[in-house]
This record gives sequence, structure tokens and C-alpha cells, in this order.
Amino acid sequence: MLTPLLPQLNMARLNHSGLLALGLMTFALFLGAGNIIFPPLAGLQAGAHLLPAAIGFLITAVGLPLLTVVALARVGGGMPALTAPLGQGAGTAMAVAVYLVIGPLFATPRAAVASFEIGISPFSGVGALALSAYTSVFFLLVWALVLFPGRLIDMVGKLITPVLIVALILLGAAGLWLPAGPVAPPQGDYVTQPLLKGFLEGYLTMDALGALVFGIVIATAVRDRGVFERRLVTRYSVIAVLIAATALALVYLSLFYLGAGSAVLAQGTSNGGQLLTRYVQHTFGTPGLLLLAVVIVLACLTTAVGLMTACGEYFGELLGQPYRRVATAFVLLSLLISNVGLTQLIQFSIPVLMGLYPLAIMLVVLSLADGLWRVPERVFRPVMAVTCVFGVADGLNAAGIGQGVATRFFQSLPLADVTMGWVLPAAITLLIAAGADRLRKPHPQIVD
Repeated sequence: MLTPLLPQLNMARLNHSGLLALGLMTFALFLGAGNIIFPPLAGLQAGAHLLPAAIGFLITAVGLPLLTVVALARVGGGMPALTAPLGQGAGTAMAVAVYLVIGPLFATPRAAVASFEIGISPFSGVGALALSAYTSVFFLLVWALVLFPGRLIDMVGKLITPVLIVALILLGAAGLWLPAGPVAPPQGDYVTQPLLKGFLEGYLTMDALGALVFGIVIATAVRDRGVFERRLVTRYSVIAVLIAATALALVYLSLFYLGAGSAVLAQGTSNGGQLLTRYVQHTFGTPGLLLLAVVIVLACLTTAVGLMTACGEYFGELLGQPYRRVATAFVLLSLLISNVGLTQLIQFSIPVLMGLYPLAIMLVVLSLADGLWRVPERVFRPVMAVTCVFGVADGLNAAGIGQGVATRFFQSLPLADVTMGWVLPAAITLLIAAGADRLRKPHPQIVD
């Protein structure tokens, strides 16, 4: 009696409002602490070189996450499907590293402490007791929402995100029409290499790494609406990320401009969150600080929920443990780490991201070009291995770790001074591996 119902289930579709809700949910998942605190500081430092810096930032903070979700949609799964050509051991190792970085070790704790320093500390002060009390409440809410992942599209896409978008529109409009002062001259690497510097600053949002895990969250939200046909799941996932990417780009550009005109307020600030707080207080006073608190708390809460949901589902399956038990453990770990402070978390994360981002970039590039490879393993494995070695060297260099001949060799590579010494070795390896793959015969097909 159930068989006649299956075609009807497979033909389920999302209407325009459902697609919009899915896109808003995706936007809210990506819009976290890094998306709000890094663009103002980058805009401040870029100054008159705002446009090329913003373009570079958008490439890694918007373009790369978009391509990542497309790559995931094409393989029809999460990270295990994307990393399959690497082999089970290497693929699992990379997945574990990504999930830990965007989960309990960096991104999720950063969401809590950033929302505190920007939205709450102007009213409560910056003491350790206030931070501890806030993060306890923050992660209690995260835990409560994480327990019901199937309702994510309702709670985020239809309830939280509209409030968030209205607040962001007000903040972005203020940055454009009420600048605190004139645009200042560029600083540091933005003087000579604004595009490349902006490209690297986009790493700090962690959006490309987040996309590696959000892809499956988006697909799950589609299936929770009764859509099971693979083609439609892929199509709706891509539409959702296009909506999110457009909204994120507008947010970034407005915050870049806000920061570029805030040089008169920057004295004594150590991160973009403090700069944003000063701008809002200068322009709007206490009502503005209340608006900013709404923006940052909602943005960070939704991102933390998405990250913890993804981590709980992945590690629950990997370890053979119940989802709720794993998710609860990660929420508690995130709570503990979040109390070290925002500036310290950013400093700790930079070397890790400089080492991990090259792997994410090459994985997406190789996956999107999979039609060119006769045997993907022949190309993926050597290219990713070389990228890993040189990417780790760049990360150690960014952390100021390492001495001796090997270190001097890595530092002598083209672009090593901007922590991109991995590019040339990876490109050479790709050319060699691709050529060898074309010259060798494909594996014989097994006929059943």
C-alpha cells in the first residue's frame, strides 16, 4: 500500500518562499563573528585602496565558499564524498581537522566571545566573570537549539534571520551615509598588495571551511522539507548558497566602507570588534549599541548552532556515538575555550588557517575539475600531499616557529612572504600529476 506514495514523495518541491527561507537560513549559518569583525578592520587598514582589498576579500570569503558548496552538491554528499579520492585515512584526517577548527577549537568559541566583546561588554564591562556568565547563557541556548536539528530551517530561516537582516541593513546604511571621518591612507601590506592582502584576510572568516560542513546541513534541511530527489537537493542547495553569497557580499562591502571611514576612532583598538563598537557608539550612542548587540548575538548564535549541529552529526557517525551526546560534549568544550578572549583566539587561529586553507582550496579546485582526470586518485593524492607540506610550512612561518635550512628554503619560495609559498609547488605538482594521469591508462572497468 505504501509503494504508490513513493513517486509523490520524490516529486516534492520547494516554492519561492521555501527557497527564500532556505537561503536566509544559509546566510545566517555563514554570518558569524568573523564576518562582522574582520571587514571593518580590513577596511580601516586598506583605506584608499579599499576596492582591490575588498575584491580580494570577497574571493575567499564569498567566492570560495560558494564553489565549495557547488563541489559538495556535485558529489552528492558531505566531506567524506569530497575527500574520497584521497583515501579513507587521509580523507578522515582532513575532515577531522576541519570539523575541529570550525567547531569547538576556534570558530564556535570565537562566535561566543566576539558577541560578548562587541554586543555585551559595553554594558557589562570586560571582566572575566561577565564573560563567563555570558558564555554560559550563550552555549545553553546553543545546546537547546542543537538538540533539534530538524527544526533548523524554521528556527533560523523564518524566525531569527529576518530580525538579523533588518538590523544589518540599518548598520550597513549608516556605514555608507554616516562615516565617522574621511578615508585614511592604506597601511602595511595594503599599500603595495591590497588585493592579495584582502584575499588572505578572507581566510579569517573561516567560511570556506564552514562550507565544507554546512553543505550537508543545507542538504539535510532540504530533505527535512520532503525533497529527496538528488537533482533537486543539489539544485536547491546551490540556490540557497547563491542567496547567502549575495547577502554576505553586501554586508562585507558596507562594513569595509564603515571601517575605511573610521580612522579617527581607531586609536587603541586591537580588533575589528572594538572598532565596530566605537563606530556605533560614536554614531548612534546607546540605542546603536543595543542594535549592534542584537546583530552580533543573533549572528553568532545561528552560526554556533549550525557548526555544533554539523560537528555532532559528523563525529557521532564517525565514533558510533549518539548525536546528542557528542553535540553536548562539543558545546561544553566550546564553552571552556571561549573564555580565553577574542584577541587571543584570533592570534591562535591564524597559523592554523594558513596551514589548512590551502588544502581546502586545492580540494575544491581538484573536485570541480574532476572531469579532467582519468583516475582522480593519481592527481588528488600527490597534489594534496605537497600542498599539505608547504601549507604547514606557511602556517609555522606565520606563527614564527622554525629555524634552520629547511625553514629558510620554505621562506625563499615565491609568495612565502605573504604565507602563500604553497602556490607554486602545488601548481607544479598538479601539472606533473595531470600529465602522468593522461599518459597512463585508466583502471580497467569491472563488469558485473
